[in-house]
Amino acid sequence: MVDLLLIFHCPVFFPSLLPLLPSSFSSEVFLFAGHICCSSTPMTSKKKKETIISLYIYIQVVEDSSSSVQNFFVIPYTDMLESLNRKLVLRRDMSSGDEAERLRLLLEDGQPDFQHQHAMEGNFTGDGSVDIKGKPVLKNRTGNWRACPFILGTECCERLAYYGIAINLVTYLTGKLHMGNVAAATNVNIWQGTCYLMPLVGAVLADAYWGRYWTIATFSTIYLIGMCTLTLSATIPALKPPECEASVCPATTTAEYAIFFLGLYLIALGTGGIKPCVSSFGADQFDDTDARERPKKVSFFNWFYFSINIGALVSCTLLVWIQDDVGWGLGFGIPALFMGLAVLSFFAGTPLYRLQKAGGSPITRFCQVMVAACRNWAVEVPEEKCLLYEMPEGKCAVPGSRKLEHTDELKCLDKAAVITELHARSGDFSNPWSICTVTQVEELKTLIRMFPIWATGIVFSAVYAQMSTMFVEQGEMMDTVVGSFTIPAASLSVFDVISVILWVPIYDKAIVPAARRFTGNPTGFTVLQRMGIGLFVSAAAISAAGLVEMERLRLARDLGLTDEDVPVPMSILWQIPQYFLVGASEVFTYIGQLDFFYNQSPDATRSLCSALSLLTSSLGSYLSSLILTVVTAVTTEGGRAGWIPDNLNEGHLDYYFWLLAGLSLLNALVYIFCASKYKQKVVPSCEDAS
Repeated sequence: MVDLLLIFHCPVFFPSLLPLLPSSFSSEVFLFAGHICCSSTPMTSKKKKETIISLYIYIQVVEDSSSSVQNFFVIPYTDMLESLNRKLVLRRDMSSGDEAERLRLLLEDGQPDFQHQHAMEGNFTGDGSVDIKGKPVLKNRTGNWRACPFILGTECCERLAYYGIAINLVTYLTGKLHMGNVAAATNVNIWQGTCYLMPLVGAVLADAYWGRYWTIATFSTIYLIGMCTLTLSATIPALKPPECEASVCPATTTAEYAIFFLGLYLIALGTGGIKPCVSSFGADQFDDTDARERPKKVSFFNWFYFSINIGALVSCTLLVWIQDDVGWGLGFGIPALFMGLAVLSFFAGTPLYRLQKAGGSPITRFCQVMVAACRNWAVEVPEEKCLLYEMPEGKCAVPGSRKLEHTDELKCLDKAAVITELHARSGDFSNPWSICTVTQVEELKTLIRMFPIWATGIVFSAVYAQMSTMFVEQGEMMDTVVGSFTIPAASLSVFDVISVILWVPIYDKAIVPAARRFTGNPTGFTVLQRMGIGLFVSAAAISAAGLVEMERLRLARDLGLTDEDVPVPMSILWQIPQYFLVGASEVFTYIGQLDFFYNQSPDATRSLCSALSLLTSSLGSYLSSLILTVVTAVTTEGGRAGWIPDNLNEGHLDYYFWLLAGLSLLNALVYIFCASKYKQKVVPSCEDAS
């Protein structure tokens, strides 16, 4: 009997390998090359059969031009038996059925060469995509732009629903629930922070268990329930506070608060659950291994953000007007209706979607790498990367993911992939808490490398959060009458949306070609350069808000309105530049983040990395709330009015804006340093997801 099977992809002088083998292996070693079995002693057919049956492991050795042995790949014997059984079933099933089905069966067999060949020929995707039934998908029947209208329609309607609540929420809290300015702004910041914190839950479920499709389906249903609950709280008299009479506002009851915030936080759970999945799910419709489909992802991200802003445009104009001038019941009911349309649009595209398999919990894999590295802390990391543990070609320890090339950074984590003497002698590589593959280690390394870039998005998000809080409160203290129209302060965010809609084609058609002539980069700017430009533009946006507030306060002092809680005769249209600049910064930074976190993240952690991108929005809202709290506490000491009193005419909101501008500029400088040190992930060429 034998203990080891060596399979060679190319000729290797066998005696030179013997010293590399563990001493526990039998000296009788058989070499298999294709269908030919060679041995030092003749074997009968029966012995050959017994040899294979008794085999519990095989090592695949690949020759390298610079070294006789490039790597050791270990596969449990049970996996080999399963593969042999699948081939027997495959031969039987291929005897009947059409050509497409025979190709599908071969693809399901997991033969990497076949999969890559037919992916390149245009039959199937090469990235491991499957349909709703879990079968490999044909390129000409699924995905690509034919599936995107359903996803873009879902996002457009969902964003209309979300912004229909978020944009004017501070007005509802102050006008209908009778909250003060600081309390209302704090509640909005906390709620928005929760909306962008919950994506972590959706991402883990999508990457580890449900996949992106079923995660979107589940949380969009929860989202719709929350929208209906919120609508009822603003419609049914028993569930909403009575109106104020002669400036006397009755206190809002606990039950009224409970129903309202129940609906509000169900929305947070729903939008958070689907948010990290929708953009990644749309990008999944383009085969990353196909040179013709891959560039379309960047175009998809542009149209994806365009769809977001089309929904926001309706919310900023029509819905805000309905809420302020018609009623909050209808103003919340229309977003609920569009959320229902979003759910229907998503399910309607099901037959056309390409789905990626869930790869197991990325958090668990990260923990496994850290535990294995700690257990092997005393082990020296070999100089040659080929001596680290990895699965053979066509196999990956992470389902639905391609392998990652080894990098020289964070070598302490490489200890998790070192093949120790114990592993070599026992042949047991099944415990991921003891030994991990190079790909698993590189997943964690990639996440760590992305962290500094991710962290710089927090201050940017704090600036963005001002549009739904302090920009609105500033606008309410300005002249909102333009001609014969009264413009709700929250409606000014429409200029942020218009800015995005204008800047997307300007960026694609004018800025990119112009930049390409100087940089030589096909995309004009690298994604890191694009994000950095947006950070500087955001600093300019909050500076513009500071300048407007300085002029507003000067007018209030000159007209003797400092002690009166009334608007200053300064047109609200002066706020347009700050909204317009925020929109420009989004086109550079937010769309850049979508591209960066999708393409730089490992395949099986894309939802998680998208969630981490959204987490910056959450932390930005929390940071804004924290700054508000600290500023209020410090500036109101000794009975002073403070920077942000209920009557903004006697405060200094401009100081608050200048504080954020300084933080934004400092943040942009830190980003430049981090981006200059960043190293991108490397995927082996022609490597397919398994």
